[in-house]
Amino acid sequence: MEPGSVENLSIVYRSGDFLVVNKHWDLRIDSKTWQETLTLQKQLRHRFPELADPDTCYGFRFCHQLDFSTSGALCVALNKAAAGSAYRCFKERRVTKAYLALVRGHIQDSQVTISYAIGRNSTEGRAHTMCIEGTQGCENPKPSLTELVVLEHGLYAGDPVSKVLLKPLTGRTHQLRVHCSALGHPVVGDLTYGQAAGREDQPFRMMLHAFYLRIPTRAECVEACTPDPFLPALDACWSPHVLVQPLDQLFQALRAAPDPDPMDGGPGACSAPTLLPGPGQPPPPCTKSPETEAQRASCLQWLSEWTLEPDN
Repeated sequence: MEPGSVENLSIVYRSGDFLVVNKHWDLRIDSKTWQETLTLQKQLRHRFPELADPDTCYGFRFCHQLDFSTSGALCVALNKAAAGSAYRCFKERRVTKAYLALVRGHIQDSQVTISYAIGRNSTEGRAHTMCIEGTQGCENPKPSLTELVVLEHGLYAGDPVSKVLLKPLTGRTHQLRVHCSALGHPVVGDLTYGQAAGREDQPFRMMLHAFYLRIPTRAECVEACTPDPFLPALDACWSPHVLVQPLDQLFQALRAAPDPDPMDGGPGACSAPTLLPGPGQPPPPCTKSPETEAQRASCLQWLSEWTLEPDN
């Protein structure tokens, strides 16, 4: 796959209030450092200069975060009211997210629920990393839950790996990477939570990709699916041997699953599956109420819990 550039920004969903981009691997969302030659924020400014908001620090409101090394679906709100509506969906745990990954080893169970509590690692030399409850230096562990479904078994550069679908039911920092590592099957190419030094130099990227995203705001169902990057045609090192569960079936199940009820009992916009807007189609009707300063402050406080730590 070609490296990221300012021109190759891929848009998988667009309406009057939201964009969903297919973020490139090894790309920061934004950065205040002059050394950062390419960020997602710069790609957006290049592609959509008319959509940049001068009242924001980076010009765009990112509704959630993806690690530097993770690729895939990332939602951008185009105004304050839209950002507030997406924030409420995340706060109420009504957002559906699913990731694809290649992990080390052949996972024997076809489905696994991973429930290790995750906290910050205070061990010297492990700053800005996370760990599971019970390990040395683990501070303030919080309940964390991930569902894992095995898709395929195969080899990557001759080593046994499994292709999996991961569905995080909580939103802890580095949750999927920590949970896979704790399970004994770290993500291929994960230099922080992967195998011993030297074993993760082979892959050209970390094999974790945000595959599916659904945010059921009051006015609009933001739903997007990104292409599967873990195919032999795209990476000759990946050789699948055994099909365990077809991805297409799981994707249809994701789309058909009802959204969790809002905490206040109001209706959601994605209670029934909806088709993605096609080229030339108008965005769904939207009725917005202005976001208050208190709502904005609450949103910023919540987003700070999702802020990425510097990569190691």
